[in-house]
Amino acid sequence: MRLDGQTCLVTGSSRGIGRGVARDLADRGATVVVNYRSSRAEAEAVVAGIEEAGGTAIAAQADVSDLTEVEAMAEEVHDNVGPVDVLVNNAGITVDKKFENMTREDWDRVIDVNLGGVYNCTRTFLDDVEASEHGRLINVSSVVGQQGNYGQANYATTKSGLFGFTRTLALEMASTGSTANCIAPGFVRTDMLEEVPQRVQEKILREIPLDRFATVRDICGIVSFVASEESAYMTGQVIGVNGGMEW
Repeated sequence: MRLDGQTCLVTGSSRGIGRGVARDLADRGATVVVNYRSSRAEAEAVVAGIEEAGGTAIAAQADVSDLTEVEAMAEEVHDNVGPVDVLVNNAGITVDKKFENMTREDWDRVIDVNLGGVYNCTRTFLDDVEASEHGRLINVSSVVGQQGNYGQANYATTKSGLFGFTRTLALEMASTGSTANCIAPGFVRTDMLEEVPQRVQEKILREIPLDRFATVRDICGIVSFVASEESAYMTGQVIGVNGGMEW
């Protein structure tokens, strides 16, 4: 699954799943744009690691919920590495509360990043992806979007919304030969999972047939496959990577 000659932009890739995805895409020969909102040092560390391994990457700042910042990032990307072939919409946040305690601000904040950010980035880079001979739109959702999760009405709504968005974009992009797919990871060992109380982690683990949480590496290979030529005839799909959890 080589990606030589491809330019891939991964939103929210200074940490967590995004960081692993950026490194894996670079290892396969892609030029990678490491997007970050505020963690410049972490993003530059990802770039440095890629370059030390012989790859090519740049860091690009933008709050994905701010269209003006995303458009400025696009100018920077085009000036430095050219058009984007693969867009990985990975950036996301959580503001967890039981719905009866969730304020409109809590709701809007998650919607603005997790769905608004996908709109902003896809709208800004859509022409690039559709013009590419190897155009790929990859949206990172979650098993939470498929089965819901206590205290995450806002997050679950955004992640399930990506299913309809992906399917629709797949239909609209098909005439250009570009594809749109959605990856729905299960519970992955990242900083976000570490914030979950131990008793809740144990409860979740009992629902996973493979009896373990995913590693970031488990997700990276799937993203790279969807980004590669090997997936050229697959579009409009939701790919569950969740250890066998039902939904």
